[in-house]
Amino acid sequence: MDVEKIEPARLTPETPFVVEYYYKVKWGLADEFARLFQKNHLPILKKQIESGRFVGVKAEKPRYHATEDGRWDFRVTIVFKSAPAAADPSGESEIAKLLFPDQETFRHEEQRRFEILLAHWDVPLVVAPDMIP
Repeated sequence: MDVEKIEPARLTPETPFVVEYYYKVKWGLADEFARLFQKNHLPILKKQIESGRFVGVKAEKPRYHATEDGRWDFRVTIVFKSAPAAADPSGESEIAKLLFPDQETFRHEEQRRFEILLAHWDVPLVVAPDMIP
């Protein structure tokens, strides 16, 4: 589901809830971050889609460089089926235990994925109806 298709006049507790997750990686380590994300986190996100908690997941990166203070390397947009679904416990640790029996390796690689970050922030989005043409 596209964020653009959510009409402000129809916002209800069942309306999809969108959050953008930004990752700023230490210089030279973006490929390692992407590899670890794809290996260890993407399968968990896919399980959340299968369960119906997420409507969709999209990952993007900038085409061009930005200034250091405004730089981010990856943006992952998650569309939750609703705001209550976003607030519910994710069950992520249980999913990770099922997907990754070698929990020691999984934890080590996830720790590494966050060690190579300079910054990470989340931006829940709402529609700005007065700014829509």
